[in-house]
Amino acid sequence: MTEITSMVITHSKATVEEIEEAWDGDIENMLKDLHSNDLVHECVVLKTCNRVEIYIVSPKGSSVLFQFAKKMGLSSNIIDFFDHEESIMHLLKLACGLQSMIIGEDQILGQIKDLYLVAKKLGTTGRMLDTAFSKAIQVGKRVRTETEINHGALSIASASVDLAEETVGNLKDKMVLVIGTGEMGALVTRALSHREIELMYIANRTYEAAKQLADEMGGHAVHFDQIDENLRKADVVISATGAPHFVLKYEQVEKAMSYREKEILFIDIANPRDIDPSITDIPHVTLYNIDNLRVINEKNLELRMEEAKKAQEIIEEEFSLLNKQYKQQKADYLVSELYAQSYKLRIQEKEKAVTKLSAYHTIGETESKIIEDLTHSIINKILAEPTKVLRYAAEIGDDELLDAVGKLFNVSKSSLNTKVKDEMVKCSPSAE
Repeated sequence: MTEITSMVITHSKATVEEIEEAWDGDIENMLKDLHSNDLVHECVVLKTCNRVEIYIVSPKGSSVLFQFAKKMGLSSNIIDFFDHEESIMHLLKLACGLQSMIIGEDQILGQIKDLYLVAKKLGTTGRMLDTAFSKAIQVGKRVRTETEINHGALSIASASVDLAEETVGNLKDKMVLVIGTGEMGALVTRALSHREIELMYIANRTYEAAKQLADEMGGHAVHFDQIDENLRKADVVISATGAPHFVLKYEQVEKAMSYREKEILFIDIANPRDIDPSITDIPHVTLYNIDNLRVINEKNLELRMEEAKKAQEIIEEEFSLLNKQYKQQKADYLVSELYAQSYKLRIQEKEKAVTKLSAYHTIGETESKIIEDLTHSIINKILAEPTKVLRYAAEIGDDELLDAVGKLFNVSKSSLNTKVKDEMVKCSPSAE
């Protein structure tokens, strides 16, 4: 059976290093690679700092994804393979923020939407994944409207600031250096600005970007080549660039520490990581990364547990509706084929009748319209009740009836004529 299958690698099982190693390629190339497989009809890839998730529609989804994981050299210990219903439930929970490291965070919903649109633009999605992702985005919005799951919700960025405060104390009189002005860097500076920090410095390879963000957030811009100088004075360094390599290397930090004796805290929330993890061997240096934010999440989870229960109730309601929608879709193709065959036959017999009548009488617009309406009406009335029965059979999972009808009418995908199909869609009762 052709259904959705997914392969999920997240922070719940994998460390930052393992997620980095899972895949560091280009999303579009991965989508093209997956879609080139004859057994993959549709695919979407989600890649964030905390997860790599692959959704495919295939008659042999588990086998395809297992081979793909093997090709990537991944350990089965960090992967979850989900079947159709498990994949849908996971996706709905993910869109609602229930699967995020920071429960209820908003960023994931936008990421799902953006990455789904990448796949849709490339043409790697179809009816099944379009239905699933559209529903997930809709449910994510509904949960955030009807519950307070994201009330005061923390992002990875704001959690990093909380972790800094817990480690070094009140940040008001501390010097904090933020490296990176992208989405995550901007979120960090915004979180810091709410703490009324006076000494916030922002560094970026493009100085103009650092200057613009610093002006907006009340900080000071730093030229990228001045980072080493600022490392000598900073109490906290939070790095969140999109660089594919280390932005801060062991030698840089070691040299900066030779000019100072006080402790310094580094927090690396980039993926791939920005900071060489070996700097922890340098005296007076503390380094945290995304894994350390799990502590923040545990506290956050307790506060949001009641709202998460409300969100789960909404998810289960929407999951039931989505399942019903998928079951109805099983009958839709069969119904479409029946209408297509019937309309093809209607056109042929109508033309024969018109030809015969034309031998005896002139057939004008009025007569033609009457014949057209009559044949439409006959087909619609004949198929109206079978349509209801087939859709109900799909809803309750009566595959035997669907298969029997398919065999009885010799339904196959190749039998559809596009023109007839278009006419059927316009004229069938479901389109009214």
